[in-house]
Amino acid sequence: MDIALDEETLGRLLVILEGVGVLAFTVSGILVAAQKRLDLVGVVVVAFLTALGGGTLRDVLLDRRPFFWVANEEWVWAVVILSVLGPLVIRARHLEPTARAMQWPDALGLGLFAASGTHIALLEGASPLVATLMGVISATFGGVIRDMLVNDVPWVVKGYQLYAVIAFMGGWLVWGLRALGVPDVVAVLVGAAAIVVVRMLAIAFDWRLPGWRLGARS
Repeated sequence: MDIALDEETLGRLLVILEGVGVLAFTVSGILVAAQKRLDLVGVVVVAFLTALGGGTLRDVLLDRRPFFWVANEEWVWAVVILSVLGPLVIRARHLEPTARAMQWPDALGLGLFAASGTHIALLEGASPLVATLMGVISATFGGVIRDMLVNDVPWVVKGYQLYAVIAFMGGWLVWGLRALGVPDVVAVLVGAAAIVVVRMLAIAFDWRLPGWRLGARS
C-alpha cells in the first residue's frame, strides 16, 4: 500500500515538476524573444521550442509515447497563452528584458527538467550515465534551440558558464540518493533544488569553468 501510494505521489510530482519547468522555460523564451524584438508568432515559436524541445528529444530517445506534452495538453495551452500575454505585459509596463533577467527562470527550468528527466530515464531502465545525460538533454536542448533561433551562442557552451555541468552533477545526485534508498520523491526534489540553487549561485557570483587560453604565437 505504501509503495503504491509513493508511486502515485511520484507520478503527480513529476507532472507538477515538468509543468513548472515548462512555465519557467516559457518565460525564459519570451524574455529572449522580447529582447530580440520578435513579432507575436516569433515569440510563440521561440517560447514553445524552449519549453518543450528538451523533453521531446528525451522522449524520442527513450521511445516514450505519448510525448510528455501530448499527454498533458494543458501545457501547450499554457505556453501559447503565456506567450501571447507576456509581451503585452512587458510592453504595457515598459520593461526592458536583460540577459541576466532571462537566466533566473532558465535556472528554475534547468533544475526541474534535469532532475525529472534523469528520474524518468531511470524508470525506463536506463543506466545511471545514460539517465543523467537524458536529464541534461531534457534541461538544455530547448535552450539550445532558443539561442540558435535568435542567432546567439547557446548558454550551454557560452562563456564557460556552469550550466550543463550543474545539470549533469544534479542528475548523478538524483541517482545516488535513489541508490542509497532515499524515497524517489525526496531524491527528485533534492536533486532539482540543488541544481537550481547552484545555478543561481553561479549566476550571482559569476562562477565559470577555466577558459581555453591560446599560447602566444612564435
